[in-house]
Amino acid sequence: MNRPKDYDDIPGTYVFDGSHHRKGYALNMFCKSLDLAENREAFRRDPLGYLQRHPMTEQQHAAVMQREWLEMLRLGGNIYYTFKLAIFDGLSMQQAGAAMSGNGMSLEAFQKMMLDGGRSIVGNRSKKEQMHG
Repeated sequence: MNRPKDYDDIPGTYVFDGSHHRKGYALNMFCKSLDLAENREAFRRDPLGYLQRHPMTEQQHAAVMQREWLEMLRLGGNIYYTFKLAIFDGLSMQQAGAAMSGNGMSLEAFQKMMLDGGRSIVGNRSKKEQMHG
């Protein structure tokens, strides 16, 4: 049973706790498998066939195939593991960060946001704050 936690109210945050770990285990093990050259080659040759080796949910498979980075995090992905897939695709950490920031943030906008101190806390403290101002 997943009881609400204080951090569930933080918008855009997917805390990698025990329940999130269990939800994303197969997704993260797929990403981890890309550490090995033979697995990267197998995935490159037959992405769908290679994904079938990993018991992910349909939503996780779709997120991987469509490279929906933020969705992978929502579905239990750990940023350090999903970054292995980003590396496979030739993305830098900043490019992956921009993609995981949502709203189609460009690399340049992401870099500027980071140089300016990160995402503003205004409107990002809680989901309730976003709903009620």
